[in-house]
Amino acid sequence: MPLDTSTYTLALLRLDGRRWNELRRMHAQISIQAAADGSSYLEMGNTKVICTVSGPSEGRRSAAGGGGGDTNATVQVEIGIAGFSGVDRKRRGRGDKRTSEMQTTVANAFSNTLFTNLYPHSTIMITLHVLSQDGSLLAACLNAATLALIDAGVPMSDYIVACTSGSTSSYSTNDEAADPLLDLNGTEEQELPFLTVGTLGAGDKVSVLIMESRVQARRLEGMLAVGVDGCKQVREILDQVVRRHGKRILESAVK
Repeated sequence: MPLDTSTYTLALLRLDGRRWNELRRMHAQISIQAAADGSSYLEMGNTKVICTVSGPSEGRRSAAGGGGGDTNATVQVEIGIAGFSGVDRKRRGRGDKRTSEMQTTVANAFSNTLFTNLYPHSTIMITLHVLSQDGSLLAACLNAATLALIDAGVPMSDYIVACTSGSTSSYSTNDEAADPLLDLNGTEEQELPFLTVGTLGAGDKVSVLIMESRVQARRLEGMLAVGVDGCKQVREILDQVVRRHGKRILESAVK
């Protein structure tokens, strides 16, 4: 069923009631699994991801993920997508191309952000479990991994935060008055062009940029600007989560 975009120009509201520059509800927790070195749970709208981190530990090298050589720690990523997470109830195997691409993207992003030189001949394992999918899946994985790595105490230069941005009309429509959108849900991603952008810290330094749909070049700058601004909002939310968790730890230590 095609996405009804008539409400964009009439009420300036999207189908879920948000304005063009509003994020979906975001909820996150840290240290949800005591057995892991670091863990997190993240919700971006109806997209739900659990992340666990083990390491840095010696050995355990595999083809999944990326990273440095013997002088640096290797960052490995495994993503498991539950069969019930999407509408199509599709079970993805280990050799799924889409999953492998996401694993490589997450691994490369954190290989360049973590201080891997402090842990030579070791491995940092990031495991992501996707419980529900409703758009912004890669962005949710990056944000969840950031929180889990912070919980594990792995030093990094700054937060990697990510979100999606899109355009209100498709490539074939070629609408000159198309407006950018922030944080697309699953229905919007199926019908509209979008990109996933990840930034490092509160600045404008882009560390991840993935776009798999076609869009006119003149729209790209606006989409990217909206995505970077959305990343700044996401960073504030994640920073509050980390600070609240740290405050609870200090209060429990004092008691």
